[in-house]
Amino acid sequence: MKLRNLLFASLVLTFGVAACASDTSSVELSDSEFVYFPLPADLTSGVINSQDQNFIVQEVVTGLNGVPWGMAFLPDGTVLITERGGNLRRVVNGQLLPDFVENVPAVFSRGQGGLLDINLHPNYDENGWIYISYSEPTGDLAHTSIIRAKLDGNALTDIESIFKIEPYTDRGHHFGSRIEFDNDGYLYFTIGDRGQMSDAQLLNVYAGKTFRIHDDGRIPEDNPFVGQEGARPEIFTYGNRNQQGLVKHPVTGEMWAHEHGPRGGDEINILRAGNNYGWPEISYGINYNGSIITEDTARAGMEQPIHYWTPSIAPSGMIFVTGNKYPNWNGNLLTGSLSFKFIQRTVFDGTTVVKEEKLLEDIGRVRNVRQGPDGYIYFATEDGKIQRLVPVE
Repeated sequence: MKLRNLLFASLVLTFGVAACASDTSSVELSDSEFVYFPLPADLTSGVINSQDQNFIVQEVVTGLNGVPWGMAFLPDGTVLITERGGNLRRVVNGQLLPDFVENVPAVFSRGQGGLLDINLHPNYDENGWIYISYSEPTGDLAHTSIIRAKLDGNALTDIESIFKIEPYTDRGHHFGSRIEFDNDGYLYFTIGDRGQMSDAQLLNVYAGKTFRIHDDGRIPEDNPFVGQEGARPEIFTYGNRNQQGLVKHPVTGEMWAHEHGPRGGDEINILRAGNNYGWPEISYGINYNGSIITEDTARAGMEQPIHYWTPSIAPSGMIFVTGNKYPNWNGNLLTGSLSFKFIQRTVFDGTTVVKEEKLLEDIGRVRNVRQGPDGYIYFATEDGKIQRLVPVE
């Protein structure tokens, strides 16, 4: 109990970053009572002195098979980790269990496809629902699907398919996909253009969009394209290339996302109902072979990103830092970089970027960044590790 009392405390803090300048809300934040992993015995060796926050890096999970893609922290201290190859793993009492979770659906484990994101229902304590996105195969074809299920011991039960995308395709890239709930309990998820750029602009095609549904798969009546002929009613935004970061802003409640550009032009966007984010009609990037995709970076009726990266960092995973563990990072956005192998820290004044810092350069391809209920920042690298940042004085 002494360790818990030392590690976890509650506080009320005013969150200094807002997506709308008029929002000056405060947020009550408290850390979980659960210790997912014990702290290292030595908190003085290997200290990294970043610009605003000192920390050490602690490996907490090793030996994963392949790419760890999604992480979910259960309130009983268990951690669930998706491996892109198709396995769901459990960490119990800080130890990775050798057995794979049973009844996980088969996946199209090819290219960027596989077992992807995982998230808990906001009322998980009451209903036990776990949400998983994956590339669902049919023969040699696949597309992104969403299920929800419950965990009973080491097996998924009560599995329900709540969203499937058509048509299936043999392409092995741009599946998306992140899952996030908003403050009203709506489920948002992202799906890439599946390598067919023009599909992102077509409202009768699922690819290249963000979606908003009820937690059981029903379509909200106030979705922006409900009742519009030739439009998929689940669509919330369109013109998105391949979004692999999605997070709810802790003050405004709006959804923020980042998406991969081509060669240059990775974007951060605030997702708002019915907006067109322009891909591939506008872009700050070019084709990988150097050819021009579009001459335009802006057009009427198409949203500008609030920030973009050129050259591309290949972003994956993102969180806003909250709570009392990292007082000098509160409100900062952390993003994993696949291509440059670091964590990007982005500081905002409203929606304007005022500072950026590269953390842990050459740490490995960072596939995901999450903040656990214990307040600590965890990140997954494609060499099969989960690590966390432990703040120090």
